[in-house]
Amino acid sequence: MPDDGKIRLLLVEDEQDLAEVISDTLSEKGFAVRIAHNGAEALEAAAGCKPDIIVTDIMMPVMDGFTFVKKLRTTDKDTPVLFLSARSGAEDVVKGFETGAGDYIRKPFAISELIVRINSLLERKTGNGNAVIYEIGRFTFDPYGRTLHDGNRSVQLPSREADLLKMLCDNQEHFVPLGDILEKLWGSNDYFSTRSLNVHVSRLRKRLSSDPSVSISSLRGRGYMLSVSPGIFPPFLS
Repeated sequence: MPDDGKIRLLLVEDEQDLAEVISDTLSEKGFAVRIAHNGAEALEAAAGCKPDIIVTDIMMPVMDGFTFVKKLRTTDKDTPVLFLSARSGAEDVVKGFETGAGDYIRKPFAISELIVRINSLLERKTGNGNAVIYEIGRFTFDPYGRTLHDGNRSVQLPSREADLLKMLCDNQEHFVPLGDILEKLWGSNDYFSTRSLNVHVSRLRKRLSSDPSVSISSLRGRGYMLSVSPGIFPPFLS
């Protein structure tokens, strides 16, 4: 973060008028915004300004957003990335998260929603760094480092996935209402956000599947619950 305390935000958007509107609005809200108009420009800008967060379009000339983030992640694993795109198909959302994004917003969008999503992604950096380390069966989970350790190796979770797991850990053995999860982590409670949540739950279940004592159960349309059954001790992964 720069000396003036402003959050450095790199905005990657090829539509110049839209980029200026977003930049002006975020600047009024206290962000220090730098604009790039394609992925190639963004890679150079990211290396120079070291942004705290990146908001990027997908369909752009020269280098698209997916390619930009994929290249960025070879050297920068931590800077939160939010995709902003008219491409809203489920396969695009999944690809966005697999590429390394922490969130995905459809165009058209409300600036107020964008700001909620940005602040949610920044929570890991601006929150209390002295976080509790959770024990989940054979796993340990560091929510601020976003690392899940299975006793033999660690994996770093995407920001949204880590936020979801933390919320479930904070409410272990209790159902967390679907609406509470969506409003806190997605900023909206609509069909698109629910589909995205389902993708994240499926991924967490897969990551935790090596320990049969750990489960994420669901009540359709109502919520999710993280549970650990006592007395089941699977071997560590080799």
